[in-house]
Amino acid sequence: MARILCIDYGGKRTGLAVTDPMQIIASALTTIPTPELMNYLKSYMQTEAVEKILIGMPLNWDESDTDATNMVKRAITKLKKNFPDLPIETVDERYSSKMASQAMVAMGMKKKERQKKGNTDQIAATIMLQEYLGHQI
Repeated sequence: MARILCIDYGGKRTGLAVTDPMQIIASALTTIPTPELMNYLKSYMQTEAVEKILIGMPLNWDESDTDATNMVKRAITKLKKNFPDLPIETVDERYSSKMASQAMVAMGMKKKERQKKGNTDQIAATIMLQEYLGHQI
């Protein structure tokens, strides 16, 4: 089996998480500057087998678009262009950043580490991926 990769896409930074090859456990991969995303993914996929990409879709509770929805839709278009053979699915990202912040507190992460925005991004991607895996059972 191949990995599933999850993207918490942002205007400045993008958090990434992946499953293990058996698609059981979600783990934080990294946070990278958003302009470097496509090059990073191309390089990553040369060494790791990925069978699917998930990307967090920002929506309001009434399912209407947020300010970030169009940015993510443009990113999906780029992903489809760069990785035409990979299925790309959207996942609900509502409250993923808040859950990531709470998880960092629960893990005992020091305040200085919690304030690093990149940590929140990759943990949010991990939470979205773990929730996706939980619904696949």
